[in-house]
Amino acid sequence: MKLSDFDYHLPPEYIAQHPVKPRDHSRMMVLDREQRTIEHRRFFDLVDLLRPDDVLVANKSRVIPARLYGRAATESETSGHDSGRRVEILLLKRLDEQRWEAMGKPGKKLRVGARVRFQKERRERKERRERSGCFRATVKERSGRTFVLRFNRKGRALSEAIHEYGVMPTPPYITEDLRKPDSYQTVYADREGSVAAPTAGLHFTPELMKKIKDKGVKFEFVDLHVGLGTFLPVKADEIEEHEMHSEYFELSKDVAKRLNKYKKEGRRIIAVGTTSVRVLESCSAEAAIEHGLNGFNGLERMKTERLKAGSGETDIFIYPGYKFKFVDALITNFHLPKSTLLMLISALANREFILKAYEEAVREGYRFYSFGDAMLIV
Repeated sequence: MKLSDFDYHLPPEYIAQHPVKPRDHSRMMVLDREQRTIEHRRFFDLVDLLRPDDVLVANKSRVIPARLYGRAATESETSGHDSGRRVEILLLKRLDEQRWEAMGKPGKKLRVGARVRFQKERRERKERRERSGCFRATVKERSGRTFVLRFNRKGRALSEAIHEYGVMPTPPYITEDLRKPDSYQTVYADREGSVAAPTAGLHFTPELMKKIKDKGVKFEFVDLHVGLGTFLPVKADEIEEHEMHSEYFELSKDVAKRLNKYKKEGRRIIAVGTTSVRVLESCSAEAAIEHGLNGFNGLERMKTERLKAGSGETDIFIYPGYKFKFVDALITNFHLPKSTLLMLISALANREFILKAYEEAVREGYRFYSFGDAMLIV
């Protein structure tokens, strides 16, 4: 399929710059795949749209303050606190106790061997001068637009330094300052590791979750640490040639056991966000391989669809033609043109139907992207 098949026009004023308050008062477009109908609701209506035996599966990964500022210099340059050119670094993936994969700008100042002294935010100029240089890193490797940083701290000390010096890494299309960092975290965020929020979950409030649970709906949680793929566009004209960057995921044995039980009982499995979809479908593929059923498509020959618990890296790329193995429905946001996320929901609900829904969303004044409105695909 062509990349242009997933394009649409969105006026810039439709890009949400801040979340709705309360969170669950955002709008929600409801798509029925069988009837090809579109309905306009509010997110708090979700409790009425769910069945008592439904299961919601959400990504509980927590966003870290992964954007760091500092000054980069080579060994031949001066090493004073304010030496070198100011650089901005975005942490992408933790590699071990002391190293992270990262992106940065300006790239020419971040060559192998460059040393970076991190500084506080601009508004803390005095403190920044006093403390600049106590938190440092060296560029060890480069590969295309990414590189590996080795910090002078490790383990818990490194995590604490990132929290002390870092700021929340909102996407480039959010141009307004993020006044409350917690607004870019889901209310159930738990395990740190993402550099971007699993945004479909931003619509939930504790009060709405309680109402949903009181109805009998089950909540289950998985982990997928959102990384590099969120920030890089698809460049291949033929989408089948696109290579997804891998992201760390984890599905515990207890959660997998319960989800397998729910699936066997015929309950509807509703993923909260595309990241949850990727975990479930990746683990379904692993289950198929374990049963000797020929990879992803082999699960269609199984009488009972199953998940395999585990953790690791997934680079699963879901686009039209993919046959879903475990996910029955999806709560998601409105995604960027030509993005892998738009391709994923097009695989679930038919590309033409999705693009028609997006056109209607623009006409109806929906808010798009991370802080935007929601979509329920059933």
